[in-house]
Amino acid sequence: MTHSDPPVGAEPRQGLGESPLLPLSPRLAPCLALHTAAGWLVVVLAVAWMPLGDSPLLAWRAWLVAGVAGCAALGVGLAWCEARRRGYALREHDIVQRRGLLVQRLQALPLVRLQHIETRSNPLERCFGLVRLACFTAGGRGADLLIEGLPAAQAELLKQQLLDRLSGASRESSA
Repeated sequence: MTHSDPPVGAEPRQGLGESPLLPLSPRLAPCLALHTAAGWLVVVLAVAWMPLGDSPLLAWRAWLVAGVAGCAALGVGLAWCEARRRGYALREHDIVQRRGLLVQRLQALPLVRLQHIETRSNPLERCFGLVRLACFTAGGRGADLLIEGLPAAQAELLKQQLLDRLSGASRESSA
């Protein structure tokens, strides 16, 4: 006779790829595209105003600028598409984030490791009404999980839900 009890605490959990993810704000795509365009604008202007003197590249300057501008347009388009694919989910034991277009990243942060949560926004994000939620664990130098593109009200709600779960978990562990 064989007896097989599942180990204590071995209840099946949903896999990372099985979780339905909530989309971020649709305003994130134009915000990231504008941010990327600003960075590329500096590069395009540097190439356009690059002193070439009597170099044979002087005849190719227009093509060089056009090529860099084409790369910039591609970069802006990729930033837009990548922003539309981002998502997150607050699950029972962790918070999950998906990001990336060409290189996809699915990141999970167990709630038991979470120690500090803060919201951030730069001037461009504030123009679009967006906030970043930064989640920190012990021993890390920076945010271990950074969810960009949340509307301010949704970020505060998510922050409060995380804090409520943290306070509930700390009460359970002390009891």
